[in-house]
Amino acid sequence: MRAATLNAPEDLRLVEKDKPTPGKNEVLLKIEANTMCGTDYRLYTGAKTSGIAYGTVPGHEIAGRIVEIGEGVEQIQPDLRTGQQATVSIVVSCGHCSNCLQDREHLCSNLELFGYAIDGGLQEYMLVPERALRRGNLITTSQELTPKALCLAEPISCCLNGLDQFKVNLGEVVAVLGAGPIGLIHAQLALASGARQVFVSNRSPGRRQVADRLGAIGVSPDELEDQIRDATNGAGADVVIVCIGASQLAQDALVLARDGGRVNYFAGFPKGSMTQMEPNLIHYKELQVTGGSNARRRDVERAIQVLESGAINVEEIVTHTFPLSKVHEAYQAVHDRVGVKIAVIPD
Repeated sequence: MRAATLNAPEDLRLVEKDKPTPGKNEVLLKIEANTMCGTDYRLYTGAKTSGIAYGTVPGHEIAGRIVEIGEGVEQIQPDLRTGQQATVSIVVSCGHCSNCLQDREHLCSNLELFGYAIDGGLQEYMLVPERALRRGNLITTSQELTPKALCLAEPISCCLNGLDQFKVNLGEVVAVLGAGPIGLIHAQLALASGARQVFVSNRSPGRRQVADRLGAIGVSPDELEDQIRDATNGAGADVVIVCIGASQLAQDALVLARDGGRVNYFAGFPKGSMTQMEPNLIHYKELQVTGGSNARRRDVERAIQVLESGAINVEEIVTHTFPLSKVHEAYQAVHDRVGVKIAVIPD
């Protein structure tokens, strides 16, 4: 079978491997699609190295189908059957560290990640190992989704974990800083939560148009503050979600939020990033400031339910596809910001 392996920074190889055979307590998925994100490119360049085991198959936004079930799996996950559509919760946690014991499995001190240290979705077949099965990381759908839609369960699950930190209430005004895939997903989730208006800022006119088509209001960053003030009689946004890892936005978000508002730094910033912020804005405005990283298994289950409900416009998010045989071109397309999100499909 064909697979991509990341052997060192900028050393991505397309190789032929033997098709895996599931051993005891293992399941084999046939990969139907794998979408890519900015993290994939940072892993490729070496800008991000934490948790990486070189020689691993990358890809963590996975849509697959169960094709083989190993001996003993029925004792772990008895309802599995061949032909079921499935994905994985990418954080394989230990279950016994302090974070796991305090319902923060996604921040597990001993975590392993699909596409980082466990072979991921940029291959024709993917083995789900016993440790992942025992932790409940293999998650099936209750109704058929398109492969491109199921891939989005991973980024949506992360957004849902973030949303849990700040909430969006009926009638609120939300500002989303950044119209990449994550920003556009957050915009749709905010609208589905009952937001009155969702402003999405981006310098790209094309991305602002996507936000408009999704029911949000695409705005140039230079006009965002004025538009929010006009919409709120000068009060500011109830919620500000930072979806680009640009240091200046850390301060901008505090300025945009209303008194008692919520600010979420959802995007990861480059390692070692520093910025200047005015802490009195947090103090005097009584802001709630939170982050959001990765997702729990239950968040992936919730994300599948969101997709099954039709709340996410998949076609506006996953705009371009590449065959696995052209995976290098897919990585270049991510770098060049072609479309919104790229899907790689085995050929």
